[in-house]
Order: sequence, then C-alpha cells, then structure tokens
Amino acid sequence: MTRVLIALVLVAIAVVVALVVERRRPAPPTQPTFAVPAQLDRDDFDRPDAAWLVAVFTSATCGTCADVVVKVRPLESGDVAVQEVEAVERRDLHQRYNVDAVPMLVVADAEGVVRGSLVGPASAEEIWLAVADVRDRA
Repeated sequence: MTRVLIALVLVAIAVVVALVVERRRPAPPTQPTFAVPAQLDRDDFDRPDAAWLVAVFTSATCGTCADVVVKVRPLESGDVAVQEVEAVERRDLHQRYNVDAVPMLVVADAEGVVRGSLVGPASAEEIWLAVADVRDRA
C-alpha cells in the first residue's frame, strides 16, 4: 500500500512539473500571412471586358513594387489588362480587397475570380509563368 501511495505521489508530481514546463515554453514565432482576395469586381478596374486582369497592388514608397510593375507591363495585350493599383491613389480598392501587403499581383479571369497570385518580390520569369499557367488551366 505504501508503494502504491508513493507511486501515485510521484506521478502527480511529474504531471505538475510537465504542466509547469509546458506553460513556460514560449509560443512559436508567428508567421506572416497575407490574405489574397479570391474575387474581384472587374468593374473596379480598367478594361473590365478583357479576358484577363493582372492587377498589381502597390505603394509609392515600395521599391520592389515598382520593379514588379515594370516586369508585368509587357503582359498587356488585347486579352490581358494590366493595372497598377497604388495604395494612396486607390485606397478604396486596397481597403475593399483587404490588401495588407505589397507588392501583391493577382490574376483574375473575366468573371473576376482570382486564379493566381504572387505576394512580394518576383522575377519576370515567375510573373510570366504564373500568368501563363493560369491561362493554360482555363
């Protein structure tokens, strides 16, 4: 009986120690997550009749944004509308679509469904492949 009592006390102490140690453990660092809109109202953008929209949400103070805009401009065609959406000039769209990170490139189809996106710096090849992949899957 004494052995059982000692064993129970030791188990209880081990459980308490484990709980204390677990509470002292720091929380894992948070990872940034940026919400990409799933749907755009094509009437909010230039050329709503184009088959595809490549919208680049930017900020005038963002050097990476300017680089992405330069790389995306050659995609402009009869089927593809390319539009920069700068944060101060088009605050309404940044707020409406909850854009909280720039540069954010979204590729939307004729109905405004976002079929692809890139957030952050991107090479011309990454941008062109992302747009080509979305168009090929359609």
